[in-house]
Amino acid sequence: MTSTRIVKLDPEKPQQDYLDEAADILKRGGLVIIPTETVYGIAANMLDNGALDRLYEIKNRPKDKAFSLHIDKKEKIEEFASAIPVSAYKLIDKFWPGPLTLILRAKKDTGNIGVRMPDNEIALKIIAQAGVPIVCPSANISGKPAPINFDQAIKDLNGLVNFAIDAGSTKLQVESSVVDLTVMPAQILREGAIKKEDILNTIQKKILLFVCTGNSCRSVMAKALLEKIMKEKGRNDVEVLSAGIMMMGGIGATEPTKEILKREGMDVSAHISQRVTQDMLKKSDIILVMERLQEKRILEIVPGAKNRLFLLKEFANPVRNNHFNLAKISNGAKISDNGFDIYDPIGKPLGFYENTYEIIKEAVERISNII
Repeated sequence: MTSTRIVKLDPEKPQQDYLDEAADILKRGGLVIIPTETVYGIAANMLDNGALDRLYEIKNRPKDKAFSLHIDKKEKIEEFASAIPVSAYKLIDKFWPGPLTLILRAKKDTGNIGVRMPDNEIALKIIAQAGVPIVCPSANISGKPAPINFDQAIKDLNGLVNFAIDAGSTKLQVESSVVDLTVMPAQILREGAIKKEDILNTIQKKILLFVCTGNSCRSVMAKALLEKIMKEKGRNDVEVLSAGIMMMGGIGATEPTKEILKREGMDVSAHISQRVTQDMLKKSDIILVMERLQEKRILEIVPGAKNRLFLLKEFANPVRNNHFNLAKISNGAKISDNGFDIYDPIGKPLGFYENTYEIIKEAVERISNII
């Protein structure tokens, strides 16, 4: 091979034509040294066997030790991994893009695959523009220290790779942490830029998501109640979220909801409604809805949530005909509780809201003792 073509890039404003050149070389099976936020890496097209063979040879690495895949968008993990656990989505939500490599079941064979999303604009743009799966092990001979600046990276590799990008020193200057999620409990194979304690705390913290229609009444009540109970119990191992299935978002809690909760010592004046997302559903350990229509909509969004999805009253397992049935609202009409559905009080009299709150309160108090 002729000498490596070396270019210098500003990490904040990388020159586009150099990014295009790097991406084109990768598509054609070349090797490119690129910066990440951790260390410098050697990027290669995962689908090009010739490129992989050269990469193994250059690094003097045994072929039974696979290279990790680098991706430019979180959702791309589902193109390459299967049976992705909730713990993976928790870690992705908290640490990606960033210095965390996840070991997961590979989608297209019986083995495992390491995946990470680097927090570096140059790396992300090149990966995106290449349009092929990119592996990117550290730019060093196996057994030598991983390079934290360009001079270290090019020292032993000049002439062995096609293209190299000099972007100065890396931001973190330590390798990514590596977590194996194919085993239970998860195993931390390498403690790198992210500490073991932070990884384990993220995995172990339970995420509970309440979902209603507009995220302005019922799910707001449930979230505020459970947060209050958890605080009173001195527990910080549960994160409580709320959302709605409607397209609308950005509105506050309804006035009756705020009034009722204020009486009980809960202030939701700062609440802003949000629509439920795939990310919320994938990272939640338990998803509790108010009515079956929400259950149906959630399964349309994330079918894999089925085993974590329950009606709130169903999960709490109350006596079906409890004394908190919706009744005696202000105009004197009576409305049946009808099993496990908790009806939407939006637009109804205050008495309807109060009965709705009591139903939710009983259910939330029950589940606070079992989560």
